[in-house]
Amino acid sequence: MSTAITAPETSADQAPPQTFDSLDPATGEVVGTYPIFDAAAVNETVARARTAAAWWSNLSFDERGEYLRKWAGVLTRRMNQLAEVVHAETGKPHSDAQLEVAMAVDHIDWASRNAKKVLGRKRVPAGLVMADHAASVEYLPLGVIGVIGPWNYPVFTPLGSISYALAAGNAVVFKPSEYTPGVGAWLVNAFAEVVREQPVLQLITGLGATGEALCRSGVDKLAFTGSAATGRKIMHSCADTLTPVLIEAGGKDALLVDEDANIDAAADAAVWGGLSNAGQTCIGVERVYVHEKVYDQFVNKVTELARDVRAGSDPDAKIGPMTMPSQPGVVRSHISDALERGATAVVGGLDAVGDRLVQPTVLVNVPEDSTAMTEETFGPTLAVNKVHDMDEAVTLANASKYGLGSTVFSKKRGEELARRIRSGMTAINSVIAFAGIPSLPFGGIGDSGFGRIHGPDGLKEFTYAKAVAKRRLPAMLTLTSFSRTPKADKMVTTLTNLRHG
Repeated sequence: MSTAITAPETSADQAPPQTFDSLDPATGEVVGTYPIFDAAAVNETVARARTAAAWWSNLSFDERGEYLRKWAGVLTRRMNQLAEVVHAETGKPHSDAQLEVAMAVDHIDWASRNAKKVLGRKRVPAGLVMADHAASVEYLPLGVIGVIGPWNYPVFTPLGSISYALAAGNAVVFKPSEYTPGVGAWLVNAFAEVVREQPVLQLITGLGATGEALCRSGVDKLAFTGSAATGRKIMHSCADTLTPVLIEAGGKDALLVDEDANIDAAADAAVWGGLSNAGQTCIGVERVYVHEKVYDQFVNKVTELARDVRAGSDPDAKIGPMTMPSQPGVVRSHISDALERGATAVVGGLDAVGDRLVQPTVLVNVPEDSTAMTEETFGPTLAVNKVHDMDEAVTLANASKYGLGSTVFSKKRGEELARRIRSGMTAINSVIAFAGIPSLPFGGIGDSGFGRIHGPDGLKEFTYAKAVAKRRLPAMLTLTSFSRTPKADKMVTTLTNLRHG
């Protein structure tokens, strides 16, 4: 499947559209060239989406669901091809790219099969005073949704917004990260093979200015995944047009290990959660708090496992390069700050950070005010600290300004501890499990953003509630009229007291 796209045509007296290159992060080689959509091109794309949205929203839930499942089928049959595009643009191992695609397909399928049940018209009680009315509510599509996707999971994460928005009856204009435009083009081209009638899902490519233009284009909602700093800029740009936003802005997720935890399983989860995808995971494990009774055992096991993880671009490497060229510098600064403040590197350290590849680093005894504990590192590092008990662990976990995901390993107190952690999602005795369950909402609080994708909440996120009240019986009491009588007023008072007094 070709991943080429073109910007809208220009007249002879106009300059040709600017372009930018997508690079292989392992080698710096160009893997694709894409147009930069300016504000006019973005607005034209959104205008086409308006027409497509009218057609798409008039289809039934079943008809839209059938289209979406056919799209999921294309992704499934060509999973290897799509994974290769992901590998080329992000550097992640091919097997990790395949896992990402498989999870995304599962979400498309769930959204397509559950949209009608979640969003369809339902009767609701009218209450005592309005008992002569029938009441109903349904959730209608907003119209055109703008989606700005990230580079770290360029299939799974944006499709968490795109597939749910489509299932709800919206058209979508998708701007992938400038680091992964080829993945975005592949996804949109695959959808166009299935839905040929209208451009229901369209692609725009470019840099930050293109994203800002999408924010100001008059879309009915903007879904963004990225850093908290960029999320604030997105909100500012959307504010001028009162465009509502969904923001998923990263995290500093904690893993808690209780004294009765399965230490081998907890250590394995910490290493996978912290190092997979070279640590470039918004819900990845960055901080670990371990009960003092099992701390040494846990650190020894994590050290053993982390030493077997190697970053590289060869097939035997377990993690790939840093996708964004500036990220090694961030990782280096966090490690340096922690070490200067008294932390110890039991695996890796400053020497682990190269220009493109960053080998795993495990830090222990890390000061809580160091950047390695307060800011999102987004690299293959783990900061492991000892706590006296789980009350202290919860307090430290909740001290972060972020609140995206979290993990608890405990045999007896897992659910209790999970509820006490201030985060949008928690996995108990596993890691990142909530992301793979389509019926669960995904999102955070605090600097991790607001709004939800996935599950019923994710479907409703791209709709508005439509309430309808219909008189079904002759008026027992005329209440909404200037002809209301003293008898009616007395009856309302009597009924209210009987029901509530």
